[in-house]
Amino acid sequence: MSLAELEAFIGTNGHLPNVPKAETIEKEGLSLGEMNKLLMEKVEELTLYLIGQQKRLEEQQQQIHALQQAIRP
Repeated sequence: MSLAELEAFIGTNGHLPNVPKAETIEKEGLSLGEMNKLLMEKVEELTLYLIGQQKRLEEQQQQIHALQQAIRP
């Protein structure tokens, strides 16, 4: 899911995908094992987003460098 899709999901549903609403957890509970599984899933997703952002940043830095080289006399 892209960050834009994630933002839209959270805006519509008020929580992360595959994570129950806080009210549901308060009423029905959630096992520690299940919560750890969900949290690890979210950590993995965040790590993948971060890796993608780093790659884009490095590409942009290379483009900036190339443009600076092109405009220098």
